[in-house]
Amino acid sequence: MRLDKFLKVSRLIKRRTVANSVTEIGKVFVNGQCAKPAKQLKVGDIIEIEYSNKTEKVEVLIVPEGNVSIQQAPELYRIIS
Repeated sequence: MRLDKFLKVSRLIKRRTVANSVTEIGKVFVNGQCAKPAKQLKVGDIIEIEYSNKTEKVEVLIVPEGNVSIQQAPELYRIIS
């Protein structure tokens, strides 16, 4: 699954267009490297998102095939810091 779609489906970022913009300006890293929106994710990848006042680091636990419900979204990742 693409990085921008995963960020939207997992509810880490609310809209895919916002996820796309944030990755384009270099605020999202996968496994320590700056990532493009089309980066393909796999289980075990570490995503770092730089917000204005904090950095959130999560590990990908499940890469879904399509959309998931809001109740299942937190099961897709584990917050590291």
